[in-house]
Amino acid sequence: MSDVAKIENFVKKYAALKQEVAKVIIGQDDVVNQILISVFSGGHSLLIGVPGLAKTLMVNTIAKALGLDFKRIQFTPDLMPSDILGSEILDENRQFKFIKGPIFANIILADEINRTPPKTQAALLEAMQERSVTVAGHQYKLNLPYFVLATQNPIEQEGTYPLPEAQLDRFMFAINLEYPSFQEEVDVVKATTTDSKIAVNSLFTAEEIIDFQNVIRRIPVADNVIEYAVSLVAKTRPKANTAADIVKEFVDWGAGPRASQNLILGAKTHAAINGKFSPDIENIQAVATGILRHRIIKNYKAEAEGVTDEKIIRSLF
Repeated sequence: MSDVAKIENFVKKYAALKQEVAKVIIGQDDVVNQILISVFSGGHSLLIGVPGLAKTLMVNTIAKALGLDFKRIQFTPDLMPSDILGSEILDENRQFKFIKGPIFANIILADEINRTPPKTQAALLEAMQERSVTVAGHQYKLNLPYFVLATQNPIEQEGTYPLPEAQLDRFMFAINLEYPSFQEEVDVVKATTTDSKIAVNSLFTAEEIIDFQNVIRRIPVADNVIEYAVSLVAKTRPKANTAADIVKEFVDWGAGPRASQNLILGAKTHAAINGKFSPDIENIQAVATGILRHRIIKNYKAEAEGVTDEKIIRSLF
């Protein structure tokens, strides 16, 4: 099958996937889109939202619809790296045997990642970047596709360990979850307070997802689109000559080169789901907020004046 036919097939399967997820998840269309763009781009996502907005249910439903193995890790202050990676034990023959931890799945929900100390947060890093885990000197490969979806509760900061900027940069998207609208909340309450069970069908296999990820990477991009993405990222750096005035006033640190790479990968996937065979500047702008939000570090003046990340990013277009 040619790449053009594969993209056309991907558009149909993506539409069916959205319908399957919508059986369980009411509304949150933009959030689901960003998570799926992240999956098909081969990236990871950070979900930021208050409790009770169905983050776990959403990830579980997406994992089922994608036909992937799903594990949830609830991060706590006493969680150790071996609790998530696995550990070696002595078996009945007095031989060391490795027992795999919950990190060995296709989709990992790292729930409340800022609740656990840096040592355990860092244990996720090798898995996210290298798709492998090293325990007691042995390296174990993780099954592909591999996708980490971490959640953070923005309300409570007491007794938490905020992710350092270098670790935040590993996430392709930072996705804000908002409260549902009045009608959506009515529909949620109707759907979840009866005894009806909704079955979610698996529409993909792991091999199909890897194949689609490879096709998306092969999508050609015009030079002017790449230059637009790089110049957009350069505008977020307050010390650069090209920095926008709003950035010089309200931003301490801007985005690094990983942001430019993710903008192009995200734009390729965004173009593919809309049936386009090459991304343009509109596709870059469509994914820019989620990709740049956690890579821009605002100063105290921005906090004092209530200038949001979204306002800064939109002013750069």
